[in-house]
Amino acid sequence: MRVTESEALKLFAEADLLELGKRADAVRKKKFGDRTTFIIDRNINYTNVCKNECKFCAFWRPKTHRDAYLLTHEEILRKVQETVNAGGTQVMIQGGLHPDLPLGYYEDMLRVIKKNFDITIHSFTATEIQHFATCAGLSILETLKRLQAAGLDSLPGGGAEILVDDVRKKISPHKIMTDDWLNVMRAAHSIGMKSTATMVIGFGETLAQRLEHMQKIRALQDETGGFRAFITWTYQPSKILGGDKVSAQDYMRTLAMTRLFMDNVEHIQGSWVTQGERIGQLTQTFGADDLGSIMLEENVVRAAGTAFDMSTRKMIELIRSAGKIPAQRNTKYEVLRTF
Repeated sequence: MRVTESEALKLFAEADLLELGKRADAVRKKKFGDRTTFIIDRNINYTNVCKNECKFCAFWRPKTHRDAYLLTHEEILRKVQETVNAGGTQVMIQGGLHPDLPLGYYEDMLRVIKKNFDITIHSFTATEIQHFATCAGLSILETLKRLQAAGLDSLPGGGAEILVDDVRKKISPHKIMTDDWLNVMRAAHSIGMKSTATMVIGFGETLAQRLEHMQKIRALQDETGGFRAFITWTYQPSKILGGDKVSAQDYMRTLAMTRLFMDNVEHIQGSWVTQGERIGQLTQTFGADDLGSIMLEENVVRAAGTAFDMSTRKMIELIRSAGKIPAQRNTKYEVLRTF
């Protein structure tokens, strides 16, 4: 029986944390047994120039700032080569909303990567896609078709934050709103381009608003079936927006609820990037069947002051120490090897 929104909100607010974790773990175990997967990839931030100026982001810079940068295609190719050399199977290319780059810049980037490497390009957030479309004077669908033809394989779920406009207007008033994000994902799914979905918690949103976010993802998944995974991140307090770091208990409670409520999204990812290795380890008993990426390079969370380095060896140990079987996967969640 599917958990209703009212049932979920009651569980979310009132259930004992360990009991909630047990319930989520039972669902995970039924689906995946004792296996926990991870991927080896690289997050390439091609530019930190951004016109959105989100209050929670410590990464962006104005175009005229001395620290502003834009990678050349040659620099990107070098980073992809290093990823392949390290056994990576995916690159996640993301950046700020640069006001001067034409759609052709991104198409050329994708083509040159695909020409030189057999690697999955899981790249560009919904925010970036809408920006590309607006700058090019094209529809979202046409923009996605052009990027897909150039080599884009799938979309990450970044830019979702909390899919409640009241929250979005406070933290990122210049960023796309809820329906925009959902419409980009709907369009991507309509041309067979799969994606992931994310939620960032800790902006002062209520449990009901987190659940509203989950419901919108669940409803779109009922419609399209295009989401491969759901990932919950925690906001890293910035000097501009302020705030406090989400507690481990709050994060774990939310993670468990995503497993119980998001019954049509196959994979739930636990975050070691924002939570650290020990909490990342615990996520495997609170509903997570995947620990995401070794992440050879990551700049956005690091810019906010959080940096947890991970290697394949450490990832395997982290999974095994939780009593689980480590397995390396690809973007499609197909197991490449078991350790």
